This record gives sequence, C-alpha cells and structure tokens, in this order.
Amino acid sequence: MALPPEPRAAKTVRLSPLPNFIFASRWLQLPLYLGLILAQCVYVFHFWVELVHLVQAAFGDRSALAALVEGMGYQFPSIVDAAGKIIGQQVPKLTETVIMLAVLALIDVVMISNLLIMVIVGGYETFVSRMNLEGHPDEPEWLSHVNASVLKVKLGTAIIGISSIHLLKTFINAGNYSEKVLMWQTIIHITFLLSAIAIAYTDRLLNAAKQAAH
Repeated sequence: MALPPEPRAAKTVRLSPLPNFIFASRWLQLPLYLGLILAQCVYVFHFWVELVHLVQAAFGDRSALAALVEGMGYQFPSIVDAAGKIIGQQVPKLTETVIMLAVLALIDVVMISNLLIMVIVGGYETFVSRMNLEGHPDEPEWLSHVNASVLKVKLGTAIIGISSIHLLKTFINAGNYSEKVLMWQTIIHITFLLSAIAIAYTDRLLNAAKQAAH
C-alpha cells in the first residue's frame, strides 16, 4: 500500500528591502487589535455590573433596581388623577418588562463581544499574520475559510443581530420614545439588513465568477 506523499514545507520568499518594509507595515495594526481586547475587557466589566444589579434587584435591593432602571433609560408610567393631571410616578419595581429589558441589554453586550472577537481574531488572521490554529480543539469553525469577503459578510450579519436587539428593546420601551425615534430606528435597521444582503450577494457573484474562470 502506497504511503501518502509528505506535505511540502512552506516556501520562504525573500523580499527586497522596500517591499519587505511595506509588507511589514501590517504590524502597525497590532496595537489596534490590542486596543479592541481592552475594549472587550470593558464590556466584560459592564456585563458583570449589570448582572449584579439585576440579581440584587431580584432580592429587593432598591438602589440596585434604581441603577438598573436608570442604565436602561426606562421610565415607569405616570400616576394621573381623575382629571387627567399627572400627580406622580409609579414606584420602581422589578416587573417583567424591566427584567426583559435587562436581559436584552446583557444579550446585547454578549453579541457585541462576539463581534469584537470576530474582528480581533479574523482581522488579525486575515490582515496581519497567521495564527496557526489548524488542529487546535478550540479553533473557530468559521476561521478555516475566512477571508476579507467572508469577514465582511459575517460582520454584517452580526451587526444586524445587534441592531435587532436594540430595536426590540426600543419597541418594548416604546412608551418612552417618540414616533420619530421609532421610525428612524426601524429605517436604520432595514438599511443594515439591505446592506448585508447586498454584501452577501456581491460576494456570491465574485465567487461564481472565480469558479467560472477556473
């Protein structure tokens, strides 16, 4: 039985000084990706602060509930008298709506964090240097075939997911927003959706053209 051929070693290409200097400039992006890692740390801290407030509010901590509600920008309905005059505002309490908005805010942080990981890992692999994760048990499935086009499509999809969470939060808390704000948020979300569809369609046309050329 014939043995499979051994894989060839990667060919080392020597560049002249100027192309080598220009190509080495890609490492200037490294501080940018390190900065995104720091931003990821800020999001992790923010996530735990909001989660602690939610848990404390569930156990009756009024100050945690006030901080949670203030962070979400939620306003409880006003109290009106028989003549329709506003005489006060309902006492803040942990209602189903408040819990739902708090959980959606946590999901929003997680999705943005996923987007950051996608940009950090995929961008570094595509534009800076290979990470040699082949065979690693935790290698992301999408990283094996990532390139600039695939990364743009995945980023567009992630942005749509984040925009959907924001839009859902706005609709749940619609009483505290004007019709103009609701309309523009919906229009912006549709714009994101159409942009992602256009990017994915363009990428499909380019791949079809490459396959036809081969």
